Amino acid sequence: MGLTGIEIYKRLPKTNCGECGVPTCLAFAMKLATGQAELASCPYVSEEVKAEFEEATAPPIRTVVMGAGDHALKIGGETVMFRHEKRFENPPGIAMLISDDMSEEEVETRLKRFNELQYDRVGLILRAHLIAIKNVSDNGTSFINLINKLKEKTNAPFILISQNSEVLASGARACAERKPLLYAATKEGVDELAILAKELSCPLVAKGGNLDELVEITTKLVDAGIKDIVLDSGSRDSHLALHDQIIIRRSALLQKFRPLGFPTITFPCEMTHDPMKETIIASMFIAKYGGIIVLSDLKGYSLFPLLVESMNIYTDPQRPMAVEQKIYEIGGPNEESPVLLTCNFSLTYFIVSGEVETSRVPSWLLVKDTEGLSVMTAWAAGKFSADTIGPFVKKCGIADRVKHKKLVIPGYAAAISGELEEELPDWQILIGPREASHIPAYLKMWKP
Repeated sequence: MGLTGIEIYKRLPKTNCGECGVPTCLAFAMKLATGQAELASCPYVSEEVKAEFEEATAPPIRTVVMGAGDHALKIGGETVMFRHEKRFENPPGIAMLISDDMSEEEVETRLKRFNELQYDRVGLILRAHLIAIKNVSDNGTSFINLINKLKEKTNAPFILISQNSEVLASGARACAERKPLLYAATKEGVDELAILAKELSCPLVAKGGNLDELVEITTKLVDAGIKDIVLDSGSRDSHLALHDQIIIRRSALLQKFRPLGFPTITFPCEMTHDPMKETIIASMFIAKYGGIIVLSDLKGYSLFPLLVESMNIYTDPQRPMAVEQKIYEIGGPNEESPVLLTCNFSLTYFIVSGEVETSRVPSWLLVKDTEGLSVMTAWAAGKFSADTIGPFVKKCGIADRVKHKKLVIPGYAAAISGELEEELPDWQILIGPREASHIPAYLKMWKP
């Protein structure tokens, strides 16, 4: 937070009523300072103090939400230039473009890809997030018809794009409950769209011909009471657009320049006609600060690497990636198949499961929760020990799925084999390879 505990305490009512759940106002202030409590818990704090707190604690780049309910997308909220300094907060939204001059068949095909292209990785469902609906025909009726059709087929948030403010207004009113992102307020139409965004409580894109013009537009929008703003510097050259992204980020974070303290939207779809080059440009904006990335279309071979890149970059570096603790079936195992044990560190899981698949020996893989630590680290920390593995094996249900009672543990955990035999007296503990690359050869010799 931007205020210290003592600074916060000076602004509290000092009643020590305890209604916030904390005995004293000083203790409550200290919790506020460390993010362990919320100001709303205090029933007696004044509106002036609430407003001051909101301003003091707001991130340098404002958090903007579009969409509604479980499908709402949050972008912005960033506080650092580089991931290793802390972490990046909200992954960029990947959008697919659909225009009202497309045939009905093309719209259906794209919508099907949008709904079906999703991937389960490390327990997370990775998929595109938004649909950018573009008014190319300049016809309000076709624009609204397309919006209504997409409303019926998907719950995804919308970006409404039109150069005609009247058409944009009619489209926005047709799906106002979705809180669509309105594109875009330019130097000429900023006042009109500010009124529309305020009326419908929708986020609004500010689009400038350059950064100076963009600052002028955002200043007008803020003065008009618009807070949820997304920035488009107007650059459609990839080199210049990257330059603008960095300048915007540095200005907001390092110079505390409020007119640029908002998330951005980028358009790789308008920077090239080559689908593969578009994917490369999109990957650049994922790494360098794009809040929303609009693609001309979605293809599995290009979408998947972009989603994985985003997941990796926006993972908290201080918290290891982990998979769910459970029994994983690899290759359709049966009651005679081998049972292997490993930790839930995602990298370990993917390497081990990949090698098991390579062996073509159907197997059961027991993944033990080690809080995302690798086998050796978890063993040293006491999280991959006999007294924790034993209860897991008993409760996971693997004994009901196999006839034999043989458990293969990682070679690096050989030291716990004796203790594990005491914890699991009905099981025979086998020591597997130290290196995952040796798993296929080991499994080839498996005998139930």
